[in-house]
Amino acid sequence: MKYEFTIIVPVYNEEDNLKRVEQELSNYINIAAKKTKVLFVNDGSKDNSQQLIEEICANNHDFSYISFEQNRGLSAAIAAGFKNVDTELVGYIDSDLQTAPEDFNLLLKEIGEFDLVTGVRESRKDSFVKNMSSTIANGIRRSFTNDGMDDTGCPLKVIKTEYAKNIPMFNGLHRFLPAMILLQNGKIKQIPVQHFPRIAGVAKYGLWNRLVGPLIDCFAYLWMKKKYLNYKIAKKG
Repeated sequence: MKYEFTIIVPVYNEEDNLKRVEQELSNYINIAAKKTKVLFVNDGSKDNSQQLIEEICANNHDFSYISFEQNRGLSAAIAAGFKNVDTELVGYIDSDLQTAPEDFNLLLKEIGEFDLVTGVRESRKDSFVKNMSSTIANGIRRSFTNDGMDDTGCPLKVIKTEYAKNIPMFNGLHRFLPAMILLQNGKIKQIPVQHFPRIAGVAKYGLWNRLVGPLIDCFAYLWMKKKYLNYKIAKKG
């Protein structure tokens, strides 16, 4: 059966989480609403992540990987994933597994009518500072983009690949994926999903890149919106 859905898993120094990622995503593949495969994107990890990824992919035919020479950030990892996807649908989930792979089925249920469906983390299990900074950053982003999304930082999304491949990615733009789908005249929707505390590993974002960084990125988005070329080819000969 042909694969229909690729889950991108960006990885940066997550050696303590990867075996759990293997187990959870293997379990999800067995119940997935679409024929699913997994693509790890190793963002220049300096720990043992690459060796573990290679072992996981050797033992699971539904898993594959690409690996960066150096750390380039989450947006670059997602962009590389989008570029290497060959299925009709693409999604991504963080390797900390603070969201549940089985919730992809909730998003896949809605994707037919929409071009991007994103999760909204209910009852977030993060610190007060992290939750508050994310709330402020989301409010700032909404005022710039008018995308109507409450939680673009939620690391659980499903996108139609034809739209994902047309997103011009730059550093920080992963926060603006719904807005970039709207620029293509696409339709977006948000769905409540589960959220869990981080069990292992270390969070990669501090106050700067949760709050100040996104504010700067908003101006980059406004520039991109003004310059974005949106077209669809009607016919080829």
